[in-house]
Amino acid sequence: MDDHAFAAVVEPHRRELLLHCYRMLGSLTDAEDALQETLLAAWRGMDGFEGRSSLRTWLYRIATTRCLNVRRGASRRVPAPVPPFEPPAPTRLGEVTWLQPYPDALLDGVPDDAPGPDARYEMREAVSLAFIAALQRMPPRQAATLILRDVLGYPTEETADLLGVTATAAKGLLQRARTAAGDDGPAATPADQDLVDRFAHAFSVRDMPALLALLTDDAWLAMPPAPHEYHGPEAIAGFLAASPTWRYTLRLEPAGANRQPAFACFLDDAPAGLLVLTARDDRIAALTRFLEPGPR
Repeated sequence: MDDHAFAAVVEPHRRELLLHCYRMLGSLTDAEDALQETLLAAWRGMDGFEGRSSLRTWLYRIATTRCLNVRRGASRRVPAPVPPFEPPAPTRLGEVTWLQPYPDALLDGVPDDAPGPDARYEMREAVSLAFIAALQRMPPRQAATLILRDVLGYPTEETADLLGVTATAAKGLLQRARTAAGDDGPAATPADQDLVDRFAHAFSVRDMPALLALLTDDAWLAMPPAPHEYHGPEAIAGFLAASPTWRYTLRLEPAGANRQPAFACFLDDAPAGLLVLTARDDRIAALTRFLEPGPR
């Protein structure tokens, strides 16, 4: 098969494979690298593809194996940035410092019929930052099993085959992964536009009381790739009050990431990261301020 023919048969699957790699790795940068390696391996192995499964399933097998190898390899931790000010002591230090946002523009290219009939998650749930971070905390094969079975909807037997394990082992991995996924992160709900608008206004004019009134009692703020996390409105207020971005006018422009409300941040005209909101029960449950917007 020549290059043009190969590109034609794999192109319909490119966007969903990229999303699969992102779920596995939590980093769009790493996911793009894994996708390129997946397609290269597929091109090299196309002559040996015997059609015992669909081309899509074969590509998912290659992509999953590649991502598992990445996760089992060198440490995923990235160097913590040096803050431009002295931040208050964090409530805790987060583990998933490599987490990056996923632009909604890339999600728009994923086929609507990608999940199988056994999928348990809707797209919004399966790409939320809390879910992606929870996947990163799981052992690699648990995360892969949850994605293949509950996100993509592959039957248990096919999931086991894709991972090279028995059906019994796949069921055990899935049970442990479901338990872990249920315990991590706020249960997100769709954000009301009025809530988002009120948050943007309070943040832009530096109205701390108005902003804190929009937060849940257990709200938290994270700032990948920095590990610092601030839990509770009082801790969040302390961090914001110490931050230079609170003392100067920070311009917010609506953006889309992970099917959550998001804002591109600017100090004057200089990019100042991306702010993603997680809503719960008509309030803001989490603020994720990415110091870098990530690849586009």
